[in-house]
Amino acid sequence: MFPLDELGSPEVSFSLKLTLRTCAACLVLHAAAAVPLARWSSSGPALLRRTLSFLITLPLVFPPIALGFMLLMFFGYEGPGGRLLRETAGVSLVFSQAGIIFAAWLAGLPLVVKPVQAALGDPELERLRQAARVCGAGPAATFFLITLPLIRRGLAAGLLLGLTRALGEVGMSLMLGGNIAGRTNTLSLEIFNSVSTGEYRRAAALCLLLGIVSLLLYLAVEFCQSKKS
Repeated sequence: MFPLDELGSPEVSFSLKLTLRTCAACLVLHAAAAVPLARWSSSGPALLRRTLSFLITLPLVFPPIALGFMLLMFFGYEGPGGRLLRETAGVSLVFSQAGIIFAAWLAGLPLVVKPVQAALGDPELERLRQAARVCGAGPAATFFLITLPLIRRGLAAGLLLGLTRALGEVGMSLMLGGNIAGRTNTLSLEIFNSVSTGEYRRAAALCLLLGIVSLLLYLAVEFCQSKKS
């Protein structure tokens, strides 16, 4: 049997709570950013569109550990992003839980935006939006009554995919958060820590837990993609 008793240790308990908070924050942030970013990366000036599309896709095509190092340099104490955040908001992303959330959000962003982008490109959706505008509906009414209901399956699938990516993020979190015990160690990082210290029973229990959650999220994605709008 898998050593489920290992899940009750203080280290795992903290990692579980931090992972849940991170996933909840990413879900909200992804939901808020998905549609605007999908729109902006599909329309507008060519340079802006291509630049934004490249930045969104970067976490998929660039090694996470290397991207995490670049973020560390940019948001570090002497980095331009770090100085700006410190002077304007008095916060720091480096070696903080905010950095963990940012890394997880960035990692899952392309998996959220791409399905929404595809859903927004449906010709039928554009025809219905034009018909709504002809009938006198404003931008807000058109979005909430036409666009959002028709893209809800794609948006839901994207949010679930982003959640799975945020759940398993390691590379950028390791660099930006520092993997500090009791402060920035998520469940995925705790697996790394357990293996590093030879605590294979704990690593196995955490892998089992993440495997069950990943399976449930996969089934939810399959359900969203198989249902007809």
